[in-house]
Amino acid sequence: MKVGISVTSAIADSDVREGPRQMIARAKAAAEAGLSALFVGDHHVVPNPYYQNVPMIARMLAEWDQRDLGALFLLPMWHPVLAAEQIATLACLAQGKFIMQCGLGHGEAQFKAMGTKQRTRASAFEQSLELMRALWQGETVSSDGHWQFEGAQVSPLPPENIEVWIGASADIAIERAARMGDAWLASPGMLLDESARQMEVYLAALAKHKRAVPNTIAIRRDVYVAESGQEALNVRQALGSKGYRGFDPDALVIGDADEVAEQFLRYGALGYTDIIVRNLHREYHRAIESTERLSRVVELVT
Repeated sequence: MKVGISVTSAIADSDVREGPRQMIARAKAAAEAGLSALFVGDHHVVPNPYYQNVPMIARMLAEWDQRDLGALFLLPMWHPVLAAEQIATLACLAQGKFIMQCGLGHGEAQFKAMGTKQRTRASAFEQSLELMRALWQGETVSSDGHWQFEGAQVSPLPPENIEVWIGASADIAIERAARMGDAWLASPGMLLDESARQMEVYLAALAKHKRAVPNTIAIRRDVYVAESGQEALNVRQALGSKGYRGFDPDALVIGDADEVAEQFLRYGALGYTDIIVRNLHREYHRAIESTERLSRVVELVT
């Protein structure tokens, strides 16, 4: 089992330069902890600072090496030629494999601000992915669908194939991931039983579309690796009183390194090959300490 990280891009501070500094420090801590992959997310037109994926992952590359890295792109909100160009350039900067995580996105305000429509996001997603893959193959591409353009090409081309992980939680979206993706990225809010059921949905969809089971089946988890069992209990109790992203508390992975590794291995037993960690602690220094302790978790699960 491999353990990667998705570094939070939503950092509120009166000094807007502090957010990028913290993201860079988190990337460095993840590299030193031996994590297998580094990612950032994608979100638009939010009231609080959210540092954008392309410039941030490019800067964070300086703290990384040949291990996998990538970024999430909410494809219905991006012009496919622009997204294909940005990702191709990032792939050229990377020493190793670049992974495009992608999803539909949600929130009417986001779609309106980006000039797209939420109600057509599923068909826009599929069309965008098909167009981007053709562009990455060096084809000259035109479109009269959700986007209208003629004679588009991108240069430089990616030095190797861009791996596509499709994030999905609804059954119909999981089938799309099986049909179109190189890997499926399961959502962070599921309990273990639902994670098992969705794995069955994914495997059945792969069989339906006559596709082999991929080497990677990833799941995101919100995690805090505590120094001790008592600290883990304190953090869980504090989150329970405040709530956390609307998640069921049992969907959160909180414990010392041994306990976190045990929970990760439960997902491994279901067939998930990669855990993509998101630090759940809101305090920067506690998040860094949690990332550092992931080095012990990596030792236990690999």
